[in-house]
Amino acid sequence: MIGEAEQGQKQEVLKLISEMRLFDDSLMTLVFDRNIPATELLLRILLEREDLQVLEVTAQREYKSPVPKGRSITLDIHAVDAKKREYDIEVQRADAGADVHRARFHSSMLDSKMLKARQEFKEIKDSYVIFISENDVMGAGLPLYHIERTIRETGAVFGDGSHILYVNGSYKDDKDPIGRLMHDFRCVSSVDMFYPLLAEQVKHFKETEGGREIMSKNVEDWAMGKVFEDRKKMAQKMIARGKLTLTEIAEDTELPLEVVEELANLQPA
Repeated sequence: MIGEAEQGQKQEVLKLISEMRLFDDSLMTLVFDRNIPATELLLRILLEREDLQVLEVTAQREYKSPVPKGRSITLDIHAVDAKKREYDIEVQRADAGADVHRARFHSSMLDSKMLKARQEFKEIKDSYVIFISENDVMGAGLPLYHIERTIRETGAVFGDGSHILYVNGSYKDDKDPIGRLMHDFRCVSSVDMFYPLLAEQVKHFKETEGGREIMSKNVEDWAMGKVFEDRKKMAQKMIARGKLTLTEIAEDTELPLEVVEELANLQPA
């Protein structure tokens, strides 16, 4: 039999799932991971290109830094189309997560993986970094913001194939495809959504028994990951103070000693 505490935790997770939207990582990841039709729909609307054909898509793809102690990233959604153009789609609830410097970093990481040894630079394909933010981080009230390199003196497009796009998740216009898409990202219930491809997936993961089981596992894993990251942050502060041994810090934070040692090695000299 399930104890009261476990039952209460289960109900809390189910309540959390019922309130989730596509702006929430746990749901967004499951809806788009390996889902070519849904990702194709998303990109066709945002890029206003009906001929775009997605060949592969992976959610939560990690890109490791080639530099020792360099910063790695995890792409929310990574996609490749029929012309080998690559897409990084980031869904952000917090404005800080859509910082312009982050867009620059993601763009450089995406490009760095495209060429193999001895390939010509001109062979690099176009890359797209797309930030779908819950708020209008650019503040001009527009649905989309296209960032393209230009030659300052002439105003001509530089044309290096690097593209950054910011999407205003608060944009509302039910007659506009982007407005309907952002409406669907804000929806809690699948019955209120415009696009069947997205509504079917949201309904599966939020309203069917099998889908909710997968979502529950995903939410629990996310919660455990957050606890782990919070403990690492606490350990970093304790290491910086220098008042305790690494063994004591590991005991106090309930982290493995090897994790604390690794964090200590990352501290600036």
